Amino acid sequence: MPLTTQATPTTYWLEHAWLGSHVEPGVTLETADGRITAVRTGAATPPPGATVLRGLTLPGLANAHSHAFHRALRGTVQVGSGTFWTWREIMYSVADRLTPDSYFALARAVYAEMALAGITCVGEFHYLHHAPGGTRYDDPNAMGQALIAAAADAGIRLTLLDTAYLSSGFGAPPDRHQLRFSDGTAEGWAQRADALKEDREHVRIGAAIHSVRAVPAGQLGTVADWARERQAPLHVHLSEQTAENDACREAHGRTPTQLLADHGALGRRTTAVHATHLTDQDIALLGGSTTGVCMCPTTERDLADGIGPAARVQGAGSPLSLGSDSHAVIDLLEEARAMELDERLRTRTRGHWTAAALLRAATADGHAALGWGDAGTLETGALADLTTIALDSVRTAGPLPRLAAETAVFAASAADVRHTIVGGRQIVRDGVHTLVPDVPAALAESIAAVRG
Repeated sequence: MPLTTQATPTTYWLEHAWLGSHVEPGVTLETADGRITAVRTGAATPPPGATVLRGLTLPGLANAHSHAFHRALRGTVQVGSGTFWTWREIMYSVADRLTPDSYFALARAVYAEMALAGITCVGEFHYLHHAPGGTRYDDPNAMGQALIAAAADAGIRLTLLDTAYLSSGFGAPPDRHQLRFSDGTAEGWAQRADALKEDREHVRIGAAIHSVRAVPAGQLGTVADWARERQAPLHVHLSEQTAENDACREAHGRTPTQLLADHGALGRRTTAVHATHLTDQDIALLGGSTTGVCMCPTTERDLADGIGPAARVQGAGSPLSLGSDSHAVIDLLEEARAMELDERLRTRTRGHWTAAALLRAATADGHAALGWGDAGTLETGALADLTTIALDSVRTAGPLPRLAAETAVFAASAADVRHTIVGGRQIVRDGVHTLVPDVPAALAESIAAVRG
């Protein structure tokens, strides 16, 4: 049964709740029509008829950057060595084999895995638009519609970041793998993207510039304007590799960040993904325009990309969000922990972010980056999207309950997620997905179907 809002009023009793700044014991939370209608503290015991959520309940986690089909690469790309660019060739081989039906099955399983990890909303950076060779499906958005249907069946919210991907590099035509990504021109991309509608409660439509490599400079403004006119999120891969920076300077005499700024692509609705290799001027441009930055530490270290200057861009004015990107693992708690620990390794100092700040990146700021400003907090009026983390597992047992936020960020993992609630409806109950009966089997079957 696909995602629908829980219309029936429901009362939840939270043994411990993270209320944005602190952990509060004994919280009663009431929901109706998919939203939180009341939050009451001081409830030492569950009221009659309440659904009991033992552990630490947080707002649902927002995975701000996903490529669902990359999940099929887990394990495979760990054989031997190589670079980002050799990894990309393996990724293309999986992309070549996907159809709307096989992509639906794979994404449904991946989004169900996300629900089990406490993720209630995902931003899907979607560029796999057409059939191999670039042939259009009868429905030009068949692949995007498959993702929308997959998220509904898995019970989570989706921001479909429909991606313009037009070039193999600074004006060069797409290679044979990339033909199915391309709409020819940004105007062609916009025409196809116009047909996507926010006609289901779990979905919102945004835009993405794959990278300054993949969208010619003269067409960046078309994508930015499309998003601006619709007040939609705009995401972009930015300076993930030093090779991108070098090629951009050679082609345009400026950095990718400067190029985006020159074409009106930065701003408060824009999120730069990775932002690993930035100059001081780049950081000032991102922060000064309040452009968000999405860090994906597990992918960035898996691909040996480097450690992005997350603390500096946030200090300059950029809100931070988190993503699992290539899904080397799907664990937003690990992404939050890794951002702090990577910064410790780089600087050899501790305490760059509090647990509360890291949780905000994984919740409220992640949802805002995806266009869901009404989610990510446990407050009256917010969407009733919650996740509960066990405090009695081998990883989390022992610390005082008042330290539950620190325990969640620095010790817990996705395996400790006990419950996930979306729109007031329980999607994961006691660690079991209520809509996809056997998530491991769904993953194994859907990945086998696209394996070479």
